[in-house]
Parts: sequence; C-alpha cells; structure tokens
Amino acid sequence: MHHWLGFITGLVVFVVSITGCIFCFQDEIQDAIYSYRKVDVQNKPYIAPSILKQTALKGSPGSTVNYIYYYGKDRPAVALVSHPKDGITDVFMNPYTGIITHTEKPGNNFFIIVEYIHLYLLLPPKVGGLVVGISVIIFVAIMVTGIILWWPKRKSDRKRSFNIKWNGRWRRVNYDLHNVLGFYATSIAITLAITGLSIAFNWMREGIYTTANLGKTYAAEKLVVKSDSLLKTLTMSQPVVDRAFITAQGKSPQAQMFLIYMDDASTGIIGVTAYAKALHFYKSDRYTFDKYTGKLLKVLPHTKKSPGMKMNNMNYDIHVGQILGLTGKIIAFLASLICASLPVTGFIIWWGKRKKSKKNKPRQVMHGRLEKQLAGYSPIKHVIASIHQGKPEKNME
Repeated sequence: MHHWLGFITGLVVFVVSITGCIFCFQDEIQDAIYSYRKVDVQNKPYIAPSILKQTALKGSPGSTVNYIYYYGKDRPAVALVSHPKDGITDVFMNPYTGIITHTEKPGNNFFIIVEYIHLYLLLPPKVGGLVVGISVIIFVAIMVTGIILWWPKRKSDRKRSFNIKWNGRWRRVNYDLHNVLGFYATSIAITLAITGLSIAFNWMREGIYTTANLGKTYAAEKLVVKSDSLLKTLTMSQPVVDRAFITAQGKSPQAQMFLIYMDDASTGIIGVTAYAKALHFYKSDRYTFDKYTGKLLKVLPHTKKSPGMKMNNMNYDIHVGQILGLTGKIIAFLASLICASLPVTGFIIWWGKRKKSKKNKPRQVMHGRLEKQLAGYSPIKHVIASIHQGKPEKNME
C-alpha cells in the first residue's frame, strides 16, 4: 500500500507541499516588498463603506462590489470589484482618506497563483480540487502505513529509528531522511491534511462540526435569515451598510479587522464579520442585517459559538500555522518541506532497490545452475572420499 499509493500521489503531494511551504509566509513577504499593504495610522474613524464602494466603482460601468475588507488600523481597505467580463479586481484604498493606492488582478499576484496551484494544480477548480482532495486523503493513508513500516521491531532498532546516520553512505542517509523525518512530521502533516480537506470539502467541515459537537445540533448557527423585500422601497437617511458597519464596530470594539458582505439578491442581507486580529480568521463575531432597514437580524459572537464552529473557524489559521504565531508558521513550513521531500526520497529508495534486484538476477540464475550441477553432491561423502585419498579437509565446517 505504501509503495503503490506513493506512486499514485507522489507528484501531487510534492507540488501541494512545495506550494504550501511558499504560501506559509506570504503575508510577511508581501508586507516586506509591497508598500501598498501598509498605511499610516490616523486618529480618526474609517471612511464609510458606501463611499469606498462608490470610489472603487468609478470608471468601471457594469461592475459590482459585494465584499469590502478593512484589514486593520495600519492596513488598507480593499474592495473586490466584480465585472461580468473582466472578472475580479482588488482595489486597495486608504481607509482614512478613501484614496486608491493600488489596483490588482488576483491572477497577477504571485502568491495567489501559488495558492491556486496548491488548491487546484491550475486545473479547473472542480477537477483540480477533486484531484488534490483525493491525493491528500491517500497521503494520510500513506503516512499511517509509513508509521507501521517505521515502527521498531526490536529494542535494538529504536535508537536508529529516531536518528539520521549522517556519516553513513548516501543511500543510508536518504533512507533515514525518508523514515526518520517522515516519522517526526507525521502528526503535523496529518493535521495540515485534515485542515486542508476541511477548507476544500464541505463534507469534511460538516464531519469536524458534528464530531466536535458530539452530534449535538445548534439551531442558532444553522438559522438562515433574509431581508424583507417588501421594504425595498424604503428610503433611509444613511446608507444601511454604513449603519451596519457602525453597529458592528460598537459591538466588537476590540476587533482589528472587518469583512463586509453585501448580497445583491432581493432577500439578501448585509453581513459584517469582526475579527479579533488582523489577517487571522479564528476569533470572530458575526452580525447579519436587513439590507433595507438596517435591522440586526442575527448575532453570533465568538463566545457563543459551538466547539464545532470554532474548530472550522480556526482551520485556515491552523493550516498555515499562524494559530501559534511565527513559531507555528515555522513548524508548518518545515513539516510541508519534509512532506515535499518524502516522494523524492521514497522514489530514490525504490529506484535503488530496483537496480539492486536487476544486479542480483544473474547471480540467482548462476546459483540455480550450480544447484542442478550439484544435485547428487554430498558434503559428507566428499570429506570421507578425501580422507580415503589422503587429503583431509582443512575446512570441514
């Protein structure tokens, strides 16, 4: 199983792991090379989301804005402008002045491309997501079978099972790199695989939700609310989205990052999610408003969420390691790097055994011929005959 499953998924695992390594520190790298990802903190409130929306849509007829991010006091606000033909454009603005500082097509960002390779292998999302998902599930089975193969059979084997023999021959070093590093990375690798699957597949999210909640249901979390479309002719003195944003800020005053969602459907809602920390998605309070009246329809603070929902909310932060800060990112990076090396070192082990078996085949044939030639040969008879001839055997053993 370990051998053939590794063959089937080796290339996919290598690509997914390498791109995961690169993506781990994408925020830190982009902050270092792109100045538009930072703004000067000002002692005044943010520009209203309705104004940011108007600014982002200028010069782009036929476009819509459904998402606006306020990434933090020292970070820009970003409106996602969607056009039927041109696709999505990210418009970066200063959240205090509303001035556009940068526009970007997501497909032109190196780390977004890396993310798409990681998620879909640059294939159509449905196909690529399925290929990656199945490969990751198989990879979990490979790690389990790897542990079984690694498990020391004797007490004397334990020491070498935990250490790499750096002074050995290169084939031995490669063997140890595969076995020992694979053992140390297994628990983290399986965790990364499960969180990745939960991001990609709804059935995995539901499984985590149900398991963490021990089968218990939470009606408030499953409740779907809608705006009253009969009130769409109602005129408000202040844009509803602005009122919703102010309400969310008041109810979550410690939040550093906000996501505003505006649904264009007639019964659609305005949603505001307040995140406790910028660029982190674990701790969040969610508010849902009627898009016509601004009435608060649903409140779901982090403290009231079920264990299953909290687990699903922390999936991304666990997957990239940032749940434990910089230390966690380093651990996730190293684990991903080891995962990328396993198909390579495993292939080298297989290739070495293959070459060795080819070399041994002529010897096996010669050995078989020799057995046929010596079919009637008796060592005891040979020794006795030698003694009778006055030639005692020196190497009777």
